[in-house]
Amino acid sequence: MISNVAIFDLSTGTATCLLRSERHLEAPNWLPGDDQLLVNSEGRLYRLPLDAPRLQPVDTGFATRINNDHGVSPDGCLIAITDKTETGKACIYTLPIDGGTPKRVSEKVPSYFHGWSPDGSTITYPAFRGAEAQIFTCPADGGQEKQLTLGFDHCDGPDFTPDGKWIWFNGEKGGAVDLWRIRPDGTDLEKMTSDARVNWFPHPSPGGKHVLFISYEPGTEGHPPNREVDLRLMPASGGKARTLLSLFGGQGTLNSPCWASDGRRFAFVRYEL
Repeated sequence: MISNVAIFDLSTGTATCLLRSERHLEAPNWLPGDDQLLVNSEGRLYRLPLDAPRLQPVDTGFATRINNDHGVSPDGCLIAITDKTETGKACIYTLPIDGGTPKRVSEKVPSYFHGWSPDGSTITYPAFRGAEAQIFTCPADGGQEKQLTLGFDHCDGPDFTPDGKWIWFNGEKGGAVDLWRIRPDGTDLEKMTSDARVNWFPHPSPGGKHVLFISYEPGTEGHPPNREVDLRLMPASGGKARTLLSLFGGQGTLNSPCWASDGRRFAFVRYEL
């Protein structure tokens, strides 16, 4: 399997490959300054400079089973990760942006990081506290969690809007997987897509205009890898989505927050056999 880390530019409508690697790379985030990406591979994190693309290991201390649910804090000082080393199940931690010893955030497991509030005080994540995963928030320093959703068959991919007024996520009901949004206090649940496709991992743009997401063919179960998928963009207020790019990917392509701070570019991974 070949991984291609790429950057899509909305102003030109084109994607440029930054790095082609035989390693399995996933879920790029942008680091402060928008001159480096952060990716995971084989349980570890790596920086990927744009001007000289090569993988540079990040010191993550004891955490060596990191998955593709990670992201950089709004102030650029911390990285949130999801790791299984200590607990055997997915657990959320933070560590300094330059690397170091992880600090545990989520008291209960499994919990999977997905988004920071704009002020950096809160994180949002899907978690299993029963048979189905629902959406939760908790203080970024750790503390009591708050459950936002109830009654979904499965939820995933929560991410805050840049004004902090909404959390977007994908939710499954009755076999249909659509995008939804909800207030951080758990009110005003609103369904934002209603098509036959299986839509995952919504990421509101920094400017608040768009929501980017990955879209699978109808009937797809879960968010598997190695599928033909679309990267789609829709208005943040709701409305028809348009396809930016079709590619071979899925799991690992667009799991985590992936927008550059200018709201004009996003990073993703496509794969080839």
